[in-house]
Amino acid sequence: MIKVGDHIPNVSVTAATADGPEAMETNVIFKGRKVVLFAVPGAFTPTCSARHLPGFVEHAEAFKAKGVDTIACIAVNDAFVMGAWARDQETEGKILMLADGSGEFARAMGLELDLVARGLGMRSQRYALVAEDGVVTFLGVEEGSAFEASKAESVLAAL
Repeated sequence: MIKVGDHIPNVSVTAATADGPEAMETNVIFKGRKVVLFAVPGAFTPTCSARHLPGFVEHAEAFKAKGVDTIACIAVNDAFVMGAWARDQETEGKILMLADGSGEFARAMGLELDLVARGLGMRSQRYALVAEDGVVTFLGVEEGSAFEASKAESVLAAL
């Protein structure tokens, strides 16, 4: 599992943009920037939609005030689902929505989550991190169904 002091692995992901899916490399997203990235098990799932993503949308300006260049959300979903979720949650101009369609980023981070028994396949654990120029400076990974270490308020407090 990735830890504080490690470099974010370079993986191809897909951004859900107003113009449609856009392929991106994580090294481009993180290079020379302070980035808050939070991962959710899935778009439109209960905790993710009711609490996790809305907290980052609500506090987007507070993150910018603390020097954060980009706030990004990633899930093991396709870019079309992430785009629909972005529209539903009104993230435009606040959150970069990233699709990790095959779970490659989750695996590279060592933060995959096996939800096959629940019919959801392989997903990402719920976590949040802060990275400066691609180096992790804060990492909050949730245990089980907890929702504390990765919520927006916890990340803000760590900045």
